[in-house]
Amino acid sequence: MKGISAFVLVFSAWAMFAVSHAYYNVTYVNVTVSLNSNQSAHVVENYDLYISNTSINQYVQTRSAIDLTLNYWQNMIGTTNLREHLTSPNSSIYGFKFLPGPFVPSKNGNGGYALLTMDYYINNATSVRDIAPRKFEYTFNDSVLDFNHTGSGEILQYDTRLNIIIPGDSYAVSVYPLPDMPAPNFLGNYSNVTEFSWFQGEPLTDFSFSYITTESMEAEVLNYFTNLYRDYTTPIYSFGILVLIAMILYAYIKSSEIMRGGRKRK
Repeated sequence: MKGISAFVLVFSAWAMFAVSHAYYNVTYVNVTVSLNSNQSAHVVENYDLYISNTSINQYVQTRSAIDLTLNYWQNMIGTTNLREHLTSPNSSIYGFKFLPGPFVPSKNGNGGYALLTMDYYINNATSVRDIAPRKFEYTFNDSVLDFNHTGSGEILQYDTRLNIIIPGDSYAVSVYPLPDMPAPNFLGNYSNVTEFSWFQGEPLTDFSFSYITTESMEAEVLNYFTNLYRDYTTPIYSFGILVLIAMILYAYIKSSEIMRGGRKRK
């Protein structure tokens, strides 16, 4: 028993030593936001993580574990930047997945790297209004951005990149600040461009982004009949529920009367 206790004590001390000497560093963050026609957004965040030689075993073992929370990974790596950088104030994040990639050793033998990926969806990423038949203007909701907050407002850190992707049948009409990529064409606009990127400490305090989508004739017809079906079936469904409730109440009342009549005859 004494030998086992000593072994446990030594192992615990080694584990504490390993954790205390572990070193991780998030070297780059790439956030890609794909905007959808239903005003939701699909967000993919990639983190380049440096892992020191003293941290390799800890990372490999932790990666093989299951049901570890994002908070656990934050504490292990020692950063609060490993978090969702887009959050909807009116609804929760959904479809969340966290995928720690395999360890890739450096060629010089000095530690290595891994790619951490967060994948999730948010609602209310944009607002939309009709501007013409089959034509809609979407405006990005800048309140969902949650990057680096400073005294002068919100900015991107120098190791962070933000990408916004709009549907393929869309075109941007208002962008501020101007994206770092791509550059506008010779007319000063972004026709035929669907992906926009900001980096190098770009300020986001007055961020604004709008684009226009033209709905196809097929989509318009489909949406019309879908809405028509919903408008007609909803009251019919509600009426059916009321009829069912009335039948149940009627059956209950009749059964109660029969039972009372039986007691009186006795």
